[in-house]
Amino acid sequence: MNHSPLFQPLKVGALNLPNRILMAPLTRTRAEVGHVPGDLIAEHYAQRAGAGLIIAEATMVMEGNSSFISEPGIYSDAQVEGWKKTTSAVHAAGGRIFLQLWHGGRACHPLLNGGAQPVAPSAIPITNDEVHTPEGKKPYVVPRELRDDEIPGIVEGFRKAAENAKAAGFDGVEVHGANGYLIDEFLRDGANHRTGPYGGSIENRARFLLEVVDAVISVWGSDRVGLRISPLNSYNSMIDSDPIALVTYLAGALNERHLAYLHVMRGDFFQQQQGDVLTPVRGIFKGALITNMGYTAEEAAADIDAGKIDAVAFGTPYLANPDLPERFAVGADLNAPDASTFYTPGPRGYTDYPFLAAVAAGA
Repeated sequence: MNHSPLFQPLKVGALNLPNRILMAPLTRTRAEVGHVPGDLIAEHYAQRAGAGLIIAEATMVMEGNSSFISEPGIYSDAQVEGWKKTTSAVHAAGGRIFLQLWHGGRACHPLLNGGAQPVAPSAIPITNDEVHTPEGKKPYVVPRELRDDEIPGIVEGFRKAAENAKAAGFDGVEVHGANGYLIDEFLRDGANHRTGPYGGSIENRARFLLEVVDAVISVWGSDRVGLRISPLNSYNSMIDSDPIALVTYLAGALNERHLAYLHVMRGDFFQQQQGDVLTPVRGIFKGALITNMGYTAEEAAADIDAGKIDAVAFGTPYLANPDLPERFAVGADLNAPDASTFYTPGPRGYTDYPFLAAVAAGA
């Protein structure tokens, strides 16, 4: 199979990527006390520096909005210093890395945040799932509906996080607008039942996202800012009545902002919503279109070659294959990921997957 389209260079905003095999953001809960990224996280990302671009994991923009036990943040001086280890290691290995800026919204839990009730566009909880807490798995709680006058403070939190990401040495940032977290909760009408300037019409539901994007652009410039959305994904009890109309509007609104890229999750983890969201985006959005969810190397190469997309962000394959581009280049078998270690502490299942060269040497 011809994988050569994957290895064509690609200009993404201010960056020139050597290949189109990107590393998707993957929450791995390996941060140290205080949500500080340490040496282990730096090693993990440096191992994967062969990616055209690494998009680092969902990172808290503001204190008190944890959805996991040990995810990293970018709101404290200690976190900035911790992330410098990662950016320095990735750059020393010849790589490029963006940080994903994130607010957990209603996916947060009081037991993870000093008893604080999570916030959301509407007082609608996540159902049919539980969250890991220090006291074990617990149901999600009903969030508190944000007041309109509180929203500018959260936008400012994203802007400050963007500044901190720049100070930490990242090459740019990706705004996390996907998977049922705060921005996505505003976007989709299954979670946003509010009235006023941030609810009702698609234009109003997109207002918060666009304010965040504009704030982040004010720090980085548009050519170092990306956005991830998941218009079909039902993860975290999400649904929208018209995802095609939503992405059509967003693609046009984002054109005016000249982002480095738009990163679209093409499907639904649970297959509850179906539809083609890539074709309408491709027809409108003028920047680089990155997609992911379930791509093989063969499908990714074929779709890039056909002009349907510009690059693919691989998630699960990068968990177990730090040298994924090299394996794609020679058609090598992939290591199988160990799901039992996805969210556990320590190096096992994180930095100990074998490289192809080590496998060959041991053969």
